[in-house]
Amino acid sequence: MKKLLLLLLFFSAPGIAQTVAVLKVTDLQKRINNNSDTTYIVNFWATWCSPCVKELPDFDSIHKIYADKKVKVILVTMDFKEELDSKVIPFLKQKKIKAEVDLLDEINGNYFIPKISESWTGAIPATLIVNNQTKTNLFFEKKLNFEFLKSQIELLMPANHEIQDH
Repeated sequence: MKKLLLLLLFFSAPGIAQTVAVLKVTDLQKRINNNSDTTYIVNFWATWCSPCVKELPDFDSIHKIYADKKVKVILVTMDFKEELDSKVIPFLKQKKIKAEVDLLDEINGNYFIPKISESWTGAIPATLIVNNQTKTNLFFEKKLNFEFLKSQIELLMPANHEIQDH
């Protein structure tokens, strides 16, 4: 991961994500296309996107209730890298986001958007759900909620796993 610039940002508030990775789309692809049995919920959002901000608590709840399962929530901000310290980090602190947050350091949408999904127009919020063992690759270019996310995850999990609502 030579192109991965890992920016460690230590927060003073307990329980909040300890790092924000600044990465390229190829790094994200390697991470989620790793042939593991983990289900990846990758949400593309930005601090300036009102529907994105409204759905973040639902993604954080999914992160919490599936913490001990093979489900990984990755919140990928589309904010500018230059705004990481001044805008993104204060936002994450204020919202008390505990799920993993990465910043996508890409400027050429014609290059990176189709690498995420051929059906993605580039609009956010957008969510990719990937499970390589079940060959699941779902993409949603709209605001999602807890119940919908939970139903999609449950379809990918063995029948004997019951998860409580948030």
